[in-house]
Amino acid sequence: MESDRWGILYCPKKGIRADRKRWSKIQRALDLRNVQYDFVQSESSESVERLVRMLIKNGYKTIIVVGGDSALNDAVNCLMEVDDATRSTISLGVIPNGVMNDFARYWDFKEYEIQQTVDWLVKHRVRTVDVGCITYQDDEGKEAKRYFLNCVNIGLIADVMNQRRQARSLLGSRTLAFFASIVMMAFHRFDYKMHLKINADTIDRNVMTVCVGSGRGYGQTPNAVPYNGLLDVSVVYQPQKIAHLFAGLWLLVTGRFLNHRSVHPYRTRKVELTDTSRARVGIDGRLLGRLEGACRITVEQEVINFLIPD
Repeated sequence: MESDRWGILYCPKKGIRADRKRWSKIQRALDLRNVQYDFVQSESSESVERLVRMLIKNGYKTIIVVGGDSALNDAVNCLMEVDDATRSTISLGVIPNGVMNDFARYWDFKEYEIQQTVDWLVKHRVRTVDVGCITYQDDEGKEAKRYFLNCVNIGLIADVMNQRRQARSLLGSRTLAFFASIVMMAFHRFDYKMHLKINADTIDRNVMTVCVGSGRGYGQTPNAVPYNGLLDVSVVYQPQKIAHLFAGLWLLVTGRFLNHRSVHPYRTRKVELTDTSRARVGIDGRLLGRLEGACRITVEQEVINFLIPD
């Protein structure tokens, strides 16, 4: 495999008819810069890891994911399976094509500025970034690991993700699913009995949601940076009044989430959870399921080569 040939994984948005037109625009941008590449397309979210492993096995040194946070998460987990020497020779890049694109947006990659994104990727400017890691027990009681670039959500936010996925399968529309999930929140449980340790602090009480971010965590860990070897944590207690909940949503949207009185921020290298009341867990926008038993969240510093803007 030529060292300058890209392996491109295209992850279409489910149910978006304009995706074929979008891929044509990406092709034109690549051809304009005379990029040599091979292209594969995922049929579903389950096929992404299989295709990334194939690209790694076939010797591609530049792997570009045309997708969102969950597709990047799959690629990172495949890269973390290989030995350090092999991983150090591979660079990962992204052309945003997801629902949130939070990690791409951190680096100022914009979904509809395709030519600008390709121009930056061609320059091959590499930043070695951190990945977080959650270690937990799987359904068979065995220790399992899942890595993340952006964040882990435990509690209410992961439940909202689950509600939105269920609503979308019924309604078929992202917009309708979003509003339906917001309405369903009014009838939802808002707190979970949790026991966790962060630095010297032990928290043993009802908690609404916990976000552990190596990245900005969809606005919940806005000060996190993916290259300092640390995790930002936001522990959110249930507001005393429903008005405070909507105020928190407004602060989240406007980038001032940490100003809310119910949000307690931390910075650490490790979070230990011994009890989460079987709360749901979301990782980089994708549901992991419910936690059984204890788990811990750590960070591995500067282990992924990521292509960043000039």
